[in-house]
Amino acid sequence: MLLFDGFSNMVLASAVEPLRAARDLSAEAPPFSWHLATIDGAPAVSSSGLELRPDSALAEGGAFDALFVISGYSVRRHATPTVLRAIRRAARKARILGGLDMGAWLLAEAGLLTGYRATVHWQDLAAFEERFLEVAVSGERFVIDRNRITAGGASTVMTLMLKLIREAAGDALAYDVSNLFVYDVEGNYSRGRGARSGALVKAPQLEQAITAMRASVEEPLALPRIAEAAGVSPRSLDRLFHRELGLSPGRYYQMIRLNLARSLAEETDLPVSEIAARSGFASSATLSRAFSQTFGRTLRETRRLTRPAR
Repeated sequence: MLLFDGFSNMVLASAVEPLRAARDLSAEAPPFSWHLATIDGAPAVSSSGLELRPDSALAEGGAFDALFVISGYSVRRHATPTVLRAIRRAARKARILGGLDMGAWLLAEAGLLTGYRATVHWQDLAAFEERFLEVAVSGERFVIDRNRITAGGASTVMTLMLKLIREAAGDALAYDVSNLFVYDVEGNYSRGRGARSGALVKAPQLEQAITAMRASVEEPLALPRIAEAAGVSPRSLDRLFHRELGLSPGRYYQMIRLNLARSLAEETDLPVSEIAARSGFASSATLSRAFSQTFGRTLRETRRLTRPAR
């Protein structure tokens, strides 16, 4: 597991903890093990500021079956010639290459996803597709294409790891691991007692509406079109969002677009006018006003506070 500053603790845990559980739950399981590395052996700092000490620098690791690159925020700044060379060298030793969260971005920058299908975190999916024309970009939860594996977020990584455990050690062990974490992989495994009453279980129409919103950020759809995609009336859509999420569908849609705008401000050098266009706002002024009202600071202030001085 190759970590970069800004990685998600949840993504790392979703990758490692199922392997740990599989190892502990069955003496007959393959000898699952993992090794945490950074490019230079220095600690990696997660998106929430937690510092993690790796087992070694990447070049010092021994033989391994798979190399999973785990990156989140600031992935574009990590894609330096030195880093990409190190990834390419390590990739020669790996039977399987994987990118978790935004890790696929670094694999693609290194030329290791050319001619493969791949995915990244949904928020950067459009930018990924625009940047890497040689990659067949997919919006699936995770993608396995020959010996390349990519997944976009913590819950998808958990689903992916359970699939890999099932393929390596059988259905029974994967079932036991999923139950240990009270996890439901889209109906493939049952959850622990009482889990179906949990607050995170949402109506399928809500998921369909949110999927439509995320797929149309740059050119936002009218809410009746979103309702149509979800198979409900506009009035039912409004009731659904208020009941399940406590806010209107329009406000939720705007938050998706504002969060993308914030990510672009933090991660790229795009001018505010381009960020407005990519996040579906009619003008820089419209975006700036909505952004300041929501986050309490301007886009430019956000960029200055989250990016290192040059």
